[in-house]
Parts: sequence; C-alpha cells; structure tokens
Amino acid sequence: SWLEHLTVNQRVLGSSPRRGANKAISKEVAFLFFISYLVLLTIRILIDIIISSQFLLYIKINYTFMKKLLVAFVFLFFVTTVLIASGNKRFNSQHFKVGQKIDSLNGIYVYYNGDMDNVSGRNMQNGYNLGLKYQCVEYVKRYYYWHYNHKMPNSYGHAKDFFEDGLKDGELNKDRNLSQYTNKSTSKPEIGDLIVFDGNVFNPYGHVAIVSKVSNDEIEIIQQNVGTTTRENYTLKKQSNKWYINDSAILGWLRKCP
Repeated sequence: SWLEHLTVNQRVLGSSPRRGANKAISKEVAFLFFISYLVLLTIRILIDIIISSQFLLYIKINYTFMKKLLVAFVFLFFVTTVLIASGNKRFNSQHFKVGQKIDSLNGIYVYYNGDMDNVSGRNMQNGYNLGLKYQCVEYVKRYYYWHYNHKMPNSYGHAKDFFEDGLKDGELNKDRNLSQYTNKSTSKPEIGDLIVFDGNVFNPYGHVAIVSKVSNDEIEIIQQNVGTTTRENYTLKKQSNKWYINDSAILGWLRKCP
C-alpha cells in the first residue's frame, strides 16, 4: 500500500513505495519487456529511415556503433529482467498464504497479503472501517483501534492522504484526530507513531507504517503488504534542533493526542 477505497466496490492498486518482490513484479516485467520491444522496434525503423535518406552522411553517425549500442541495450535489459524474475521466484518459493500471521507489535498481527494489489475484503469492527485486507492502511488503523482504542473521524483515503498538507508542525490532523509532525520536526519520533510515505511514479498511493523502535540515530518501522519485509530501519538525524528521518519519501508522522 497501502491504500483505502472511497467506496466498497471501488478497487484500486496499492503497494509499498519501494519494496516487496512478489507476483506484481512479474506483471511489471512483462509490461516493461513489451514497451522495450516497441522502443527497440521504433529505433530500428528510424535507423533504417535515416540510412535510406542518406542522412548519415550529414550527421556522420556510425551505423556499426548504433547496432552495437542496440545489442548492448538488449543484453542489459535481458540481464535485468532475469535478475528480477529470479528474485521474484525465490520470494514466492517461501509459500506463505494470504492472511498468514508473519509479525506482530503489542499483540497486533501483521498478515501476509501476497500480491501487493491483493484485497481480501473489508475489515469492519462494530461499524468502523479498518480498511481493506491486508493493505498497509488496514494494519495501522487496526493497530490504533485495538492498541489505543482510537477511531479516526475519516476512516477512508489512500495511505498518503493520512498526511494533511498545510498543517503546522504538531498541529491537529482533524481527519485522523492525531497530532501531525512534519519530517523535519521539533518532536522526535516515538514508538507507536504512524509514519506516512508519499506516493511516487510506481506507487501513487503512498504507504503507512508504525514506529516499532527508536534510538538517537535510527528508527524501526513495522508494516504490512510488503511481502515478508515487515520491519525496516531508517536513519534518524537531528539538525538545527529538528528531527529528520533520512528518507525524502517520508512526509511525517502522526501521534495520538495526549
């Protein structure tokens, strides 16, 4: 994720912003291979056109060099594809089942989700929407619901929507009823804080996780829907009396109000 739906029937994709080798990668590899083939075909046609029009005489392009360049490009793409596919095969060989418990924090379990875009229905508790199983959003909301007895006024939205633009550091995020801290903040991250990642070209929906450990120079997060990579560490720095998690994708963190 990692994401939430605006309606029960709407289905959208979500995954970790940068992580999780699984079947979704296979689909991306096939797509990239198809696009690369079209690009190579287009380049070859252009080269033939250029040669037939004798344009090479003017710009002095070495045709043999261009052919070698194309061969090198195809070779590099093939090697990259094989490496990704190999990593994908090793990952799926672990034979985890969707819904299997793979980690926990304070008794709140992280469940394996298989493909990053997989959805196993909506998790509702006494009419409160915890999110789509087993996306990243579902875990953080479930963690706050059971561990803090906390319900968010707005229980929908994608992962990146948890961070509200325009709020001052430490100001109340009314949609989530949590204090919001920007990445850099005068408030050091704490265990239990909800970390919000921005979206990117590969995952426009963003990602959310829970801080599970904190030291003076590092934090650990626990997360769902990233394959089996449930824990990750990030460097924590203090600059000009402000705390900064050393990852530009992290927008900030949310915390239950005192």
